[in-house]
Amino acid sequence: MIGIIGKKLGMTQLFNEQGQQVPCTVVEATPNPVTKVMTADAAGFASVELGYGAQRTARPNKKGERTPKGRRATKAELGHAKKAGLEAAPRVLKSFRLDDAPGNAEAPSYSVGETITVNIFTPGERVKVTGTSKGRGFQGVVKRHGFGGGPNTHGNTKHRKPGSIGAGTDPSRVIKGKKMPGHYGAAQHTATNLRIEKVDAERNLIYLRGSVAGPTNGIVFVRKQG
Repeated sequence: MIGIIGKKLGMTQLFNEQGQQVPCTVVEATPNPVTKVMTADAAGFASVELGYGAQRTARPNKKGERTPKGRRATKAELGHAKKAGLEAAPRVLKSFRLDDAPGNAEAPSYSVGETITVNIFTPGERVKVTGTSKGRGFQGVVKRHGFGGGPNTHGNTKHRKPGSIGAGTDPSRVIKGKKMPGHYGAAQHTATNLRIEKVDAERNLIYLRGSVAGPTNGIVFVRKQG
C-alpha cells in the first residue's frame, strides 16, 4: 500500500476530545516526487519509487582548483532524477508496493512526476512506520539483553558479566542464538498499528500515536496498513 518518506522531528503531546493526553511522534513528510513506476507485467507487482530531500550537485572545477569535500550526487543519480523532471537528485529513494492491500482492493495508479503528500493519510487511520534504531556500539549483556547481573556484595566479582555460556558435556558447544555481548542498535525496526492522531497539511506534519524507532532527524517510512 502507498506510503511516504519523512523525517522524525521528535515527540510531543496532544489532547483529544475527551481531554486525554496522547503522546505523539511528529514526522515531517515534504511532498515526495514519484521517480519511477513499476507495473505488474514488468516486475510481477505494481509499485512506485518515491524520493525525499535533495543531494548536493558537483560544480565544474576551474583549472588547478581542488574539488570541495563532501559527497555529491553521481551522474547516474542525476540522470535518474532528470527522467522524473527533478533538478536535484533525491537524498532518499524508497519503493512502495501498491497491490498488497488486504482483500480485493484496487491498486492506485501513479505516473512519473506526480507528488505524494501527507493528504493521503487521515486521522484515525492505522499505519506502520519503519525506522533505524539508534546505534549504541558494542554493549554488554546487561544493556543489550536486560540481564540482571550478579550481586554487588559478599566478594562477588562478576557484577555485569554474562556468566557460564557452555552447555556441559552434551552437546559440548555454545548453542546458536545465545545472548552475548555484541553490537547493539543501528537495526531496522517496524512499528505496526500506529494510529494517526493529526495531519497538518500546511506544514507537512503527521502526528503518530506512540513512539517510532530512530533518532531525531532520522529517516522513516510511513505506510498504510489494512
